[in-house]
Amino acid sequence: MTLMFLVAYLFLQLGLCYFISKKIKTENDYFVGGHRFPMWVVAISLFATWFGAETSIGSSAAVFESGLSGSRADPFGYSICLFLSGVLIAGKIWSKNYITLSDFYKERFGTGAEQVAVWLLSISSLIWGAAQLRAFGHVISSVSNLDYNLTLKIGFAFVVAYTFFGGLIGDVITDVIQAVVIVLGLCCLLGIIFWHTPDTLELFKQIPPERLSFFATGESWLKRLDRWSIPILGSLVAQEIVSRLFSAQNKSVAVKACYAGGLIYLLVGIIPIVIGLLGPQLIQIESGVETETFLIQVAKKYLSPAMIGIFCAAIMSALLSTIDSIILAVGALVSHNFIIPRFKITNSKTKLLTSRLVVLGAALAAYILAVHSTGIYDLLETSSTFGTAGILVITLAGLWCKWGNNTTALLTLFAGIISVPLFKYIFHNESPFIMSLLVSALVFFIHAYLYKIFKFQKLLNR
Repeated sequence: MTLMFLVAYLFLQLGLCYFISKKIKTENDYFVGGHRFPMWVVAISLFATWFGAETSIGSSAAVFESGLSGSRADPFGYSICLFLSGVLIAGKIWSKNYITLSDFYKERFGTGAEQVAVWLLSISSLIWGAAQLRAFGHVISSVSNLDYNLTLKIGFAFVVAYTFFGGLIGDVITDVIQAVVIVLGLCCLLGIIFWHTPDTLELFKQIPPERLSFFATGESWLKRLDRWSIPILGSLVAQEIVSRLFSAQNKSVAVKACYAGGLIYLLVGIIPIVIGLLGPQLIQIESGVETETFLIQVAKKYLSPAMIGIFCAAIMSALLSTIDSIILAVGALVSHNFIIPRFKITNSKTKLLTSRLVVLGAALAAYILAVHSTGIYDLLETSSTFGTAGILVITLAGLWCKWGNNTTALLTLFAGIISVPLFKYIFHNESPFIMSLLVSALVFFIHAYLYKIFKFQKLLNR
C-alpha cells in the first residue's frame, strides 16, 4: 500500500511537470522561469531546494550517531548561508537577465573565468546531486524491500523524466506542493513520537550532555571553525540558489526571499535534528548502511502504513526538489555557457532541445557518482569544498569591488582548486577550507593590486 501511494504521488508530480512543459518555449523559461515569480514562491522554492538529503536523511542520521556535533551544518549552517545570500549576493546579482552565475563571471572578468567556473560549479553540483540520488534510492528501498541498486536506477529514471519536462517553472511550482508535504510529514512524525511517549520531558532529560554539544570531543577551534565554514561559506555561491534569485520578479523580491527561505529552513530543519537527538531512546539499529535510513526506520516503527506513505512522500519531495534543481543547474551552466556558444546555436527551439539533452547527461553523471560513492555525508562535504573557495572570492569581490580582471579570477579559481587537497592531505591542516579561502583571497587581491600598480606605472612611462 505504501509503495502504491508513493508511485501514485510520483506520477502525479510527473504529470504536472509534463503539463507545465507545454508552456516552456525558450531556454530562459526552462532555466530561470522567465523572471516572473513573487517573493513567497521564490522563498518556498529556496527552502525546498536546500532541504535535501543532508537535512532529511544525512543530518538526522549523523545526529543519531554523534549528537549535535555530527551535523552542525543542518539546519543552522545552511540557514545562515541563505540569510547571507540575501545580504551579500541577491540584491547585487539580480540584474541584466542573467541565466547562470557564469554569465556574471563573463561580463565581470572574461571568457576564461566563465569557462573554468562552469566546470567547477558543475562538478560540485553533480557531487551534491549524487548524494540526493543515493538518499532517494534508500527511501524507495526501505519501503519496498527492493534491492538498493535497483531502486537507485528507478530513482534515476524518474528524476530524468521529471526534470526533462518541467524545467525551472515545473521545479518551482512542484516545490510549493512538495514543501507542504515535507512540513506535514515531519510534523506528523514528531507529533506521533511525542504522543506515544508518556513523559516527553523525561525523554529529553535522558539525552546525555555530550550529545547536546555542537563540538566533538578533542576538536580544536580551527577544526570547529572549518566545519562551520563549509556549509555557510562553501554553499553560499551556487547555481541552485542564484537560479531562484534570477527567477524573482525584482531585486527586492530576491533579497526578501532569501531571508524568508532561511527562516523556513531553520524552523523545519530543527525537526529531524530533534528526532536524531532522541534516536537512541526511540530505536536500536546497526551502524553502517542502515544508519543512513535512520529517519525511515523511526517512521516505520511509529507510523501506520498509510502515514508511512505520507512521510516517505515528504522525504521524496525533499529529495526531488533538490535533485532536479541540481540537474537543471548543471544543464544551464554546460549548455548555456559552453555548448550553445561553442556550436553557435541561435535557434530558440534548438537551444531548448540542447538544454534538455544536457540535463539528461547531467543526471547520468550524478547517477554514476552515486553508484560509486560510499556515503551521503561524505559526498555533501566534498561538494561544499570542491573549488568553492575560489568561486566565493571572485563572486564577492566581483560584486562588491572593481578590482581584478580575467587573469586575477583564473588564478583565484585555480588557487581554490588546489589549496583544499594541499592543506588537507599534504600539510594535514585542521582547517583546510578556511586556509583555502585565505589563500584564494590573497591571490585575488595581490594580483589585482600588482596589476593596478603595473598599469599605473605603464601609463606614467608614456
